[in-house]
Amino acid sequence: MSEERRQLIDEILRLKQERDAIILAHNYQIPEVQDIADMVGDSLALARAATKVPQSVIVLCGVRFMAESAAILSPSKTVLLPAKDAGCPMADMVDAESLLRKRAEYPDAAVVCYVNSSAEVKAVSDICCTSANAVRVVSSVKERRVIFVPDCNLASYVAARVDKEVIPWPGYCPTHHRLNARDVTNARAAHPNALVLVHPEVRPEVAQLADFIGSTSQIIEFASKSPATEMIIGTEMGTLHKLYKDNPGKKFYLLSPGLICPNMKRTTLALIRDSLATLEPRVTVDEDVRRRAARALERMVEIG
Repeated sequence: MSEERRQLIDEILRLKQERDAIILAHNYQIPEVQDIADMVGDSLALARAATKVPQSVIVLCGVRFMAESAAILSPSKTVLLPAKDAGCPMADMVDAESLLRKRAEYPDAAVVCYVNSSAEVKAVSDICCTSANAVRVVSSVKERRVIFVPDCNLASYVAARVDKEVIPWPGYCPTHHRLNARDVTNARAAHPNALVLVHPEVRPEVAQLADFIGSTSQIIEFASKSPATEMIIGTEMGTLHKLYKDNPGKKFYLLSPGLICPNMKRTTLALIRDSLATLEPRVTVDEDVRRRAARALERMVEIG
């Protein structure tokens, strides 16, 4: 490690103590950000942590909807998003007005909202979910019809596993959606002894060819417990960092070189340092929107 990098890390650790801050990072963050974080996890784990951490400042190393969720669940805390321009293309594929119109078309349906969405969309939804608990959440609602926003691929995954009518929104994650069946075929040919592990945001044709489907944390857990020594990973490349750290004797291959989320890669150590020094950029949510969105998020956290 260079002296400059060491000084930067030391400065972050000093500022973290001074600011009474905790650093939460998503599994898709770059390795050096994951390594300095107090906690690394998927969206569900980060949402749970936001409700429990004692620190007064949360540094959210991820994208905007994650920081908004932390601000919604912990309104008394200062929530910082070091990479202020880190958005989510899928979250931008649905807005509150369009969702309200869809609700009017299906007045008997519950709205289950993937956390990859804006605070305003959460505010007009009944309950939120993550990829880790989507099936449990949809199964928990009393309505027989469910409008699922905004990921059509996760909606398809859920629909195959619940006894309900799932009405999908035509959104998707550009990183996962670009995978196709040929990618799986080619990867298996290159690594015939490897299991294929994919995220439920992939297309149905890809999911059908996988040996395991799960959230990033579920993929990491499966890989650690599996006796298999080779695995093909069908989710964002940041997940490989923890997979290798936790499983030094195993081999992991990315399903496609295109599995990179540019927004998740915007956070750097320098931005974390600057954010702690200035307590900016701060993410806040309008109080009326926050209260309504909190109901949907809190219902999700209760289900786990």
